[in-house]
Amino acid sequence: MQPLLGPDDPPAFSVFNEGGRTPLLLLCDHASKAVPKALGDLGLSHQELGRHIGWDIGGLDTARELARLLDAPLVASGYSRLVIDCNRWPGGEGSTPEVSDGTPVPGNRGLTSEAVAARAEACFWPYHREVDRQLDRLSADGRKVALLVVHSFTPRMNGFDRPWHVGVLWNDDARLPEPLLAELQRDAGLVVGDNEPYSARATYEYTLNAHARTRGLPHCSLEVRQDLIGTPDEARAWARRLAPSIGSAVKRS
Repeated sequence: MQPLLGPDDPPAFSVFNEGGRTPLLLLCDHASKAVPKALGDLGLSHQELGRHIGWDIGGLDTARELARLLDAPLVASGYSRLVIDCNRWPGGEGSTPEVSDGTPVPGNRGLTSEAVAARAEACFWPYHREVDRQLDRLSADGRKVALLVVHSFTPRMNGFDRPWHVGVLWNDDARLPEPLLAELQRDAGLVVGDNEPYSARATYEYTLNAHARTRGLPHCSLEVRQDLIGTPDEARAWARRLAPSIGSAVKRS
């Protein structure tokens, strides 16, 4: 199989603050809007790729500041979720969507299983192998490690204005999400979603199932509304607001 990525393409993942001492691994599944040169622009304009369909707007800036404030390592994906979504089962629902939020994605139309596998080998599996490597490293001395995936969400979807500033997504392990919800709800100015605007109980959820549930780690996802973190300064400000709650919850998990 011909490698999808060339020497001028960005890496499939990036690691920040690898020496962080807190027993917490931060992830950002939708950190980038990059597309491999071999795939052109997937038939989309730069404006479309820059929308929420292409990546989690503000997610990486927020996650990087959280990594700094919490002194925790962060692994971030390197390619657009439209190339292959790092939080969907490869080849499954939403993995390489032909239409995203009403926008057709010509470069994803009629993909063969071989084409999907090539995208996964180039952009999906390297990221998730690095997540496993970091978890192995962090837990090597027997420490209990928590996993937190940072996402962002559009303020309006399907004609509905979403009222939440942040959301905590979780399935059936309450060790991290319950204290995190409690800590966030101490902030009277925050509207906090409990499995809103999405749910980690959805069948398409990959990252938490593949890494945290299999290892028995405390885990959840944190969603931040994109209009609050649309610039690097705004993202850093919200990270500063959220970091104390996350740090307290990790200690309690």
